[in-house]
Formats: sequence, C-alpha cells, structure tokens
Amino acid sequence: MDLFTKCFQPSMADEVRQRGIYPYFHALESRQDVEVIMEGKRRIMLGSNNYLGLTTDPEVVEAGIHAFERFGSGCSGSRFLNGTLELHLELEAELAAFLRKDSVVTFSTGFQSNLGIISALVGRTDYMICDRENHASIYDGCRLSFGKMLRYKHNDMADLEAQLQKVPDTAGILIVTDGVFSMGGDIANLPEIVRLARQYGARVMVDDAHGLGVIGEGGRGTASHFGLEDEVDIYMGTFSKSLASLGGYMAASERVADYVRHNSRPFIFSASITPASCAVALTALRKLERHPELVTRLRALSAYAREGFRKRGVRMRESIADVPTPIIPLYTQDVVNTLATAKRLYDAGVYVNPVLPPATPAADCLLRTSYMATHTEALLDEAMDIIAAGIGG
Repeated sequence: MDLFTKCFQPSMADEVRQRGIYPYFHALESRQDVEVIMEGKRRIMLGSNNYLGLTTDPEVVEAGIHAFERFGSGCSGSRFLNGTLELHLELEAELAAFLRKDSVVTFSTGFQSNLGIISALVGRTDYMICDRENHASIYDGCRLSFGKMLRYKHNDMADLEAQLQKVPDTAGILIVTDGVFSMGGDIANLPEIVRLARQYGARVMVDDAHGLGVIGEGGRGTASHFGLEDEVDIYMGTFSKSLASLGGYMAASERVADYVRHNSRPFIFSASITPASCAVALTALRKLERHPELVTRLRALSAYAREGFRKRGVRMRESIADVPTPIIPLYTQDVVNTLATAKRLYDAGVYVNPVLPPATPAADCLLRTSYMATHTEALLDEAMDIIAAGIGG
C-alpha cells in the first residue's frame, strides 16, 4: 500500500471546508491585540493566550528590536554548544528568582519543554501519572520517555490514589498535571495532589503554561496560589502566553535542572531561543514583577466576562475555582453546531476558538474564549452581545 493513501481519503477537514465552516488558519494582518484585523476585517480577539496583553507593549517590543540589532537574528546552535547567550543566562536567573526555585532551564518552545523534561527524568522502570485533561505536550512527553503512563479522571483525587496504588514500590513516580487547564480554565486540586504524592513517595510536576501571570502572588502560578511552592518539585511553563514571546522553561532544584540539561535530547539537540524572543520574555517578566496590578486587572475582567455571560443566558462551563481564570468555555455540543457558531461569530466580528474531538467528547464540544488584561469592559460587552446573538443563531 502507498504510504500516502491516507492523505487522499475523505476527512473531517474536507467535509467542513465543503460546508463553508472550516475554522483554521485565518490570517492576521495586524498585531496580536484585543482587536485585530483578520482577513481584512476588524475582529474582537477572544481567542488569544496573550493574557497580560504585553505583545504590543512598547517597552517589550523595543527590547526585541534592540536584541535583534545587538545579537542578530538567531543563535544557529544548541545551548550545549555555541547557542548560549548571556541573555539566556540572565532570563533563567531572573525567572528562577521570580518563581522562588533554585534553577531554570529554558527550551525553544513550551511544547518542547514538556517533551524534554519528562523524557529526561522518567526511565524504563518509572511511572508517570497524568490527569486525563492534561495538555497534548505532556502526553507526547510521556510517549517519548521509556516509562509507563497511567491516567486518572480529571481532578478526581480518589482515582489518582487508585492509580498510585498500582505502582510497584521499586518504581519512581512523577505526577504530572496542568495547573490551570487549557480548555476548561479550572485549576488542579494541588493540595490533594501534593498530599498523595507525599504519602506514596511521588514527585510532582505542574504545567503552568496557563498559570503564570494569571494566578498566584504577583502571577507566580498555581503553586503560589495554594501556598505550595516548596511542595512542587518541577514547574513547567511557556513564554508564548503571559510573557508575550516564544519558548518554554523548567524550574526546579539545581541538581534536577542540571540533570535535565545533560540528559534531555530535545534540549541538547535543538537550537536555542532566538535573541529577540529571549529579550522579549525577560522584559515581559520584569514588567510583570513591576506591575502585579496586571494580574489583578485580568482577574477582574475574567469575573466580569463570566457575569456578563450569565446575564445574557449564555451557557458556559462554570468554574469551581475561587479565583476566576481568563479561560471561559462556552457549550456548543456537537461538531457541526460548534463550527457553524464559530463561523457566525467570526463573520460578526468576534474571534473564538472551536474545541473539537479528541480534545473534547463528541457531544461536549466547546467554544474556548480567553481574555487579556488590556481588554475593556466596553469591548467585552460588545463581544458578549455578539456571542449571545450568535450562539442562539
């Protein structure tokens, strides 16, 4: 059989293109901001992870320009060899201090960070135990390792304990969870995860891609939110969300970080973060440190949006967290209705992200909306009015 046979078979993408509701690869013609020009028309952006709105901040943009001029366009090598700039070391040191961990290792992307961390630490006789709603990069990191993966029902601590009980006493255990879950916007039950980890001799890793800049003291993330910074062994995060850049990181003890630096194939064999991306992330981090009110503003707007949807009768996934996160999923049920609704909203001037299987069950598809500290209440009201009319469509 020809390897490419599968490429020519009918697909869901073909079907939705024919229906005129294909939702992907819309081209931006402006900066990533609260309002964008996309395919020639103004759209209110409710689909970005630019949580603090720093992608257009003049100081952040200027830092990228200066780094480009000083260091050039790229590093042309891995961190192991010629690809370490003083900027990388500066970013790692300041981020470690901000997160109150001994050391930080930076990776070229957030996705690569999970691949690099998990595959380096988990060996053939070890186990990874994952929340079922963890990000795809965590699952791929588990596949890249040689250990055995077990999964527990989303935020179900009884099921987590049941999985822990399956692990032989001789095996190492890494419990991996999103801090703020990327689709639902809910927060991991970290106090109970930490308690069970202590009881069963496991280590804990939190993917805080959607937690940094969002929750915790000054935006320090999920462990800070629960006062458990000393109890979480590894933080993973990205620069492509709150820090307005590209790249990822691991924060851990010095010995663990050093082990990953010397054993992580995705780290060793990848080119380092570009100078401009590094400088932008560092400047955004400093901005976050100086302006914790950005985090407060983001929370207030997230709460405002949730209350606005309730008033308009828009069905959403209610948050059980005591702090509102800037991810609000709206129920649209089946695939076709989800895509058709996303298209109506897009045409009416609001960009949202449709979430389809395998990210959700077939009957529980969502429109994922997300918010920035730089939105205004007036802009959110305009967007919510459009959404309320479009979902009823």
